[in-house]
Parts: sequence; structure tokens; C-alpha cells
Amino acid sequence: VPFWSKDIKVGSKMINAVGETASTKPAFRAAYKKRRCLVLANGFFEWLKDGKGRIPYYLHLGGHPPFAFAGLWETWKSPDGMGEGETVKSFTILTTQPNRLIEPIHNRMPVILSQETEALWLDPMTEDSEILNKLLAPAPAEYMAGYQVSQVVNSPRNSGPECIQTVECVEPAASDGAPISFG
Repeated sequence: VPFWSKDIKVGSKMINAVGETASTKPAFRAAYKKRRCLVLANGFFEWLKDGKGRIPYYLHLGGHPPFAFAGLWETWKSPDGMGEGETVKSFTILTTQPNRLIEPIHNRMPVILSQETEALWLDPMTEDSEILNKLLAPAPAEYMAGYQVSQVVNSPRNSGPECIQTVECVEPAASDGAPISFG
């Protein structure tokens, strides 16, 4: 939720920020310069549109190590008369163009920082958007893996290991028609 927003509801539209434009968009540019963070994860979900439905996939780094998404954070305080001065801390995850693994499933992917670039992303002395923008590249597809998961992941009430259990599936193909390996 941008610090200047008059309504907390705007935050639901900003769970992701387009990495290529975050440094210039009013909703993100101040955080891009001064409030960068790491969002720790060991995987993420994307949904493949299939006719009228959507097929969920769980994506992760090969070997399942934890990793960090490039994020931005804000502190928002409600205006007088709206929640008695409530303070909310929020964050967004930056996205980029998909790599070859993600591209058949979705047109964007979260920015996964390498261990070598995490410190630079967090460095408060680094404000040059040209330097920071270079960190917002897609993670190499050869370091990633993924598989189809059950529709159980589609409900926020479900958060257990059943959300990442593999289901039998036909693997999607890249835009060039080549099959994608989801090991």
C-alpha cells in the first residue's frame, strides 16, 4: 500500500510490481529507491489458462533450496477518520519476463535474486535505477523445475503440504513448440 494512498484497498491491486517500470511508477518509485527487501520462499505457483479453466503449477529451484524474490516494502498509515491511525506494513514482489520454463504457463515471473545479487539489492547506498534494473532478469530456466499440482491450491483456506503434491499431467510446450522439462 503506497504511503500516500488514502485507502488501504489499493494494496490488493499491487501484490506484484512490473520490474521494468517500478522505478518510475508513482506507486513504487520511492520504495524502489529506499525500501527494497527480500521475500523468502522455496517455491511459487502460477496458473496455465486452459480453455475456461486454469491449471496450477508449483515452481521452484532445482533441489528445492530456499531463495529470495526481489521485493519493495511500505508503511502506510490510515488518514484521520479511517481506522484511527492504523499502521500497515506491506510489500510487493517484482516481476519480469518469463524464462523458458515459465513462458508456456504465464507471461510474467517473479524476480528471483541470486545469492550474489541479494546484498546489492538490499544496499541502501545503491539508488541508481540502472544498476538495480540489471538485477531484475529472469532466473535461468536450467536452475528451475516445476510440476502440476492439485486444484486444492486454489483456496486460501488450504496451506498444507497437499498444495504442492504432484499430479499427473501433460507438460506444456514453449512458444517454439519444444517440450519443457518439469522434472
